[in-house]
Amino acid sequence: MRKTQLTRRISNNIFHYLCYLSVIFGIAVLSSIFYALIHHGLPALSLNFFTIDTPAPESVGGGLRNAIVGSLIITLAAVAVATPVGILAATFLSEYARGKKIASVIRFVNDVWLSAPSIIVGLFVYTVVVHPMGNYSAFAGAISLAMIACPIITRSAEDMLNLVPNELREAAIALGLPKWRVIIHIAWRASKQGILTGILLSIARISGETAPLLFTSLNNQFWSTSLSQPIANLPVTIYQFAMSPYHNWQELAWGGALLITVFVLFLNILTRYFTKSGGKRS
Repeated sequence: MRKTQLTRRISNNIFHYLCYLSVIFGIAVLSSIFYALIHHGLPALSLNFFTIDTPAPESVGGGLRNAIVGSLIITLAAVAVATPVGILAATFLSEYARGKKIASVIRFVNDVWLSAPSIIVGLFVYTVVVHPMGNYSAFAGAISLAMIACPIITRSAEDMLNLVPNELREAAIALGLPKWRVIIHIAWRASKQGILTGILLSIARISGETAPLLFTSLNNQFWSTSLSQPIANLPVTIYQFAMSPYHNWQELAWGGALLITVFVLFLNILTRYFTKSGGKRS
């Protein structure tokens, strides 16, 4: 009996220390990455970085203004497309197809879509949008990012809608409210923080995607805000500048990488805040 207890205690301690070592290893790797980004990227951050367009090779100065604005345009357009589609799909699954076989099929397709490699999404959009149009465009880039964001919003919104007690829906229906009013004023309102959290997570997911944009929006060395033309964006610009032999381009690539990392970190902190505040209110 004592031998068995001693064995269990030793096994528990070994597992405990392995967990600690894994945490320390993960934190060390993340810290080294973040240190490298700050060390190489912070010197590139200046007023010119945000107010001047991408420079020519080996030129003095320059910034990533056009790439930053282009990424904002593509990301906002993608979220504007993915948000209503994702919320409506989640509403159908939670409010109309709950317990039905078609809901299981749609969830399976959504999960497959969620785990699909982003480069496959880029190739698909290139085939159905870019090739027929005859040119790369910000519109095609927004569609590819929207296809990546949509299943994230759908999954998170459905989970939040399923947490709304059925008693609230039944009480509203008993008062004579139609189904669509119950969804808008009861289900959506009760789960709005969770839905917003899913939207923020989708933005964090797509803000650093490079592969889909290589096949859709490509890049632009000059200032452009047209959705029908190639547009500069941070992920592709960082990829091209980091692979170049020019020191000024490499420095701007480090700065762009630091900017995206800080942006994604901010979104994750914001998501945690909404999650905790929603839990306290509930």
